[in-house]
Amino acid sequence: MRNRSGLVLALLCFCLSACSLVRLKEESKNFYSSTVLAGDISSAVAWDKPVVVAAYTRRNGQIEIAHYTMLHEAGGYELIVQKGDYALFAFGDANGNLTLDAGEPVGEYGVAPVRATGTGSLVNLDLVMSDKVQSAIPIGTAVGTAVGTAVGARPSGKPHSTQVGAIATLDDPLFSADAGRRGYWAPVDFFKEVGGNIYFLEEYDPRKTPVLFVHGAAGSPQDWTYFLQHLDRSRYQPWIFYYPSGSSLDSMSYLLYWKLGNLQRRYHFDRLYLTAHSMGSLVVRSFLANYGDQFPAAKLFITLSAPWGGDALADQGVAYSPAVIPSWNDVRAGGRFVQTLFQKPLPRELDYYLFFGHGGRYSMLRPASSDGVITLASQLRADAQSEARRVFGYDEDHVGILSSPQVFAQYAALLKEADQRGSDEHAAGKGNLRVAFSYARPDETSASTPVLVLTPLDAARERIVWPLNARDSGRELGPFPPGTYNVGLVTRAFKTTPASTQVTIGPGGIPDLAFQLTPQGILSGYIGADVTPADNPAGSFRAGRRDIEIESIILANESDRREITPSADTSDRTLEAYLAGQDYMFKSFFSFVGLNEGRYELTIKVRGYPPYRHTYDVVPGKYGYVTPIDLTAPK
Repeated sequence: MRNRSGLVLALLCFCLSACSLVRLKEESKNFYSSTVLAGDISSAVAWDKPVVVAAYTRRNGQIEIAHYTMLHEAGGYELIVQKGDYALFAFGDANGNLTLDAGEPVGEYGVAPVRATGTGSLVNLDLVMSDKVQSAIPIGTAVGTAVGTAVGARPSGKPHSTQVGAIATLDDPLFSADAGRRGYWAPVDFFKEVGGNIYFLEEYDPRKTPVLFVHGAAGSPQDWTYFLQHLDRSRYQPWIFYYPSGSSLDSMSYLLYWKLGNLQRRYHFDRLYLTAHSMGSLVVRSFLANYGDQFPAAKLFITLSAPWGGDALADQGVAYSPAVIPSWNDVRAGGRFVQTLFQKPLPRELDYYLFFGHGGRYSMLRPASSDGVITLASQLRADAQSEARRVFGYDEDHVGILSSPQVFAQYAALLKEADQRGSDEHAAGKGNLRVAFSYARPDETSASTPVLVLTPLDAARERIVWPLNARDSGRELGPFPPGTYNVGLVTRAFKTTPASTQVTIGPGGIPDLAFQLTPQGILSGYIGADVTPADNPAGSFRAGRRDIEIESIILANESDRREITPSADTSDRTLEAYLAGQDYMFKSFFSFVGLNEGRYELTIKVRGYPPYRHTYDVVPGKYGYVTPIDLTAPK
């Protein structure tokens, strides 16, 4: 936000032209009927140059590109598509012509067509590029044509990288206030053209602590100009999460998780400070509450002018506006997102500080005390105050708080306090671990990305999940809190031997572990929640059903039959069961492991519903995804 709050913009809908309202309605409809395809692009051959990724369909023999993106290097990607069946491919682009040329590696998702349900789901798919598949050159040519057409229509010119960690400059037009507002009013178009990403302003430096900045509604990275100009760049490296703020907050929370997970996998940073303004605070808190246990590096969280209690104007916008932006549903004071935001606590080792402003002028829109945009009652919600180590108030308005010398001085002091606590923690005896892993066949090295899981024997402590990449094999990892752990390696579509090993971590030495990964067939999925479109946004993981009674889940073909039935055990043992090679069901989630290659029929029997039946192809070493399963309503 620069001059006005994105929340106040809700009232402007009544003044929009009929044409603008039609576009806004269509944009919202597209958002809730879209599916996000995400995954990891790796290469079986050495490749450190740009990569193009695309989803396409064939109609009347012609290739039609649904969405494409460019990465400055191999790694995570995200695409957004409408309901339908798609093929996925990726190729290296050494010369930057956005077309597949001879000698450039290419990868295709070949297990089966990717089915986008159009119900707001998210699908994870990994691709491996090699120099052995050149049959896709016509597809690369089609992408080049599509990209060339799109580039000509883009005010920002050539596509930029949506790979996490892309380096940018703050004065880039992409980061302007106008661009941020486009991300608010047209989130799907923004995501297709710009994406959502964590940008660096400089090369990664392991000696500096990353500080992540997250803007609010209708905001952009340039909102943080004052903070970035005064940040001690000798000690800290600024990262900026830039996202379409008109999207649902559930979706953006998961996007933040996905992006930070990719950064953690690459750099293994051991400290991370998070700073958020306004609605961005809700995105970050949702991320920390749902996924914070997987990011032990997150040590500090500071929010400025956060609408913790929601905003009544958003309620009015949803109730009365002829067109509704998705994020309004989440910022509503009486909405599900705000009402459930504090159901899960922040991670125990995270320090949280709350900054609020009270310098707003009286207006017809804000008759109560506020910072001009967010009421004090919302900023000072009791739940937020109770989890904050300290609360700081300033005579600043909603925008001015981002350029106040007094605010920044207190902010900088908190960063230094966090640094000192970090030094004390290192002196407390943390230790490292060395993990080697090898694949049964050398050509599988890039097939899947492992995740290291450290489960402490002390039940009072939290499990540590540490993403890895192929280069981490044999490297020293950490530091980890001292203690005794069961250590395992989880890799989708691979069996790990041994399943787990008990080790003691501390300053006395560095344990050496070794695992072997063997391909296995797996099929997993879950029965999605029966929710309204507003609770089922594109790019978020849908919640599992809790109102059904599952009788059995059966997977069978002519040579194998597996059946899972509900257990009386109410604890979640998903990771333990996978490592042990056991078929497993928890609530409405299920997983079959150790399958042979072949075609299987999945049958799900739920009391009061007709049986669900569907056929899936299973290939060992290839992750078989199942989109959220919607049961047919009983007649």
